Amino acid sequence: MNEITRQRLRRLLRIAFPMLLSQASETVMLFVDRLFLSRVSKVHLAAAMSGGLTAFVLSALFAGAVGYVNAIVAQYYGSGKKQFCARATTQAIYAAFMSYPILLLFIPFTRYFFEAVGLEPEQVSLTNIYLQYLLAGSLLLVLRYALTGFFTGIGRTRIVLAANIAAMVVNIPANYVFIFGKLGLPPLGMRGAAIGTLCGGFAGTIILGIAYFRVSRGAEFRADHQWRFSGELMKKLLRFGLPAGAETFLNMGAFNLFVQLMHSYGTDVAASITIAFNWDLVAFIPMFGLGIATTAVVGQHIGARDFEGAEGSAYLSLRLGYIYSGLMMVLFIAGAGPLVRVFSSGFSASADVVKMARIFLRLVSLYTVADATNIIFAGSLRGAGDTKWVMRISVIVHWTLALTALLFVRVAHIQPIAVWSLFIGMILILGFSMLFRFRSGKWKSIKLI
Repeated sequence: MNEITRQRLRRLLRIAFPMLLSQASETVMLFVDRLFLSRVSKVHLAAAMSGGLTAFVLSALFAGAVGYVNAIVAQYYGSGKKQFCARATTQAIYAAFMSYPILLLFIPFTRYFFEAVGLEPEQVSLTNIYLQYLLAGSLLLVLRYALTGFFTGIGRTRIVLAANIAAMVVNIPANYVFIFGKLGLPPLGMRGAAIGTLCGGFAGTIILGIAYFRVSRGAEFRADHQWRFSGELMKKLLRFGLPAGAETFLNMGAFNLFVQLMHSYGTDVAASITIAFNWDLVAFIPMFGLGIATTAVVGQHIGARDFEGAEGSAYLSLRLGYIYSGLMMVLFIAGAGPLVRVFSSGFSASADVVKMARIFLRLVSLYTVADATNIIFAGSLRGAGDTKWVMRISVIVHWTLALTALLFVRVAHIQPIAVWSLFIGMILILGFSMLFRFRSGKWKSIKLI
């Protein structure tokens, strides 16, 4: 490894390592919340996935759009125009507040979706309760994406890590208290899980907000009229951010439909697939953090017009992703049985649930490396501003999966394992697609700032 590569690796790790830990804390929160709910019933466990995923889908358009400020800030930072970093973030904060009333409009209608996809009545009720609480607090999620984008773009990801750890420290005990009814409180079950999650989100958002006010007012980033609305910067954010947000919204919408279709097989399949996805999060979310860091590093290099550095950093990030995803692949193959029992022991799962969950989890191992390829190169392309292409190919692949799954489940009545194999194929196609696009070099001609 030569000196230039070592410098790039140090720069990447300085941003990426705190983001990996930040996303690991997110994984711990989701994992423990669902572990607690598995001690209530398998229906509560499945409902947490259905409701949480649907809440994220409905927020995704706005969260993805404002979160794209990461790439904009990174390019301004790399070009030396640091006074625009805070001004661009201010526009993202305004966009977050404008999105909140729209998200609240979904609350009266959410139950109809779960009934339409065929969930069992008890799961519909629990899922809807969880979702409505999360939508009521959705402003916290969207604001967190905007503020995280600022700190990731300027490379100060330790602040993001501190906020996520604070959220975790609040979230886990709050969920325990509210779900099971401790400290003199009644057991709230699903409502308690939602309230605990919102408490953690509030703590993390407050820390990010305080840090943003302090850092953005410092000499390095302070700008005249920092809090003034800027039509030019808002237009730039929406022009590049909306495709990124639309990609997240449409992709997660397709994924959500796929998950609800799997859940429509009944509570046994719903519990099995939820157990597999809970462990999949252990592989996916830290790599997602690495993808966010890659967007920032590539953006900084491009802002400085250093395309060789951008390309080299992307491949370094890919190596890190392969190391982690390779470890996860081995874990899921060799340890499927014990991993499944972590959840299944909580609700005395039947032999069928345990068997299916083991199969689903071992199949997850088939796509972990391809998922790393997809996440890293998609993040690199977003850092360059190539959001429209990423959106088009990703949406096409995701909705091909969702509609094929709909046909298989509702018309052909194919077995769940075969439908799950469709998901694996989708990840493989996405990984190769992002790799070929990045290697084409077309992203080098895009002007973001």
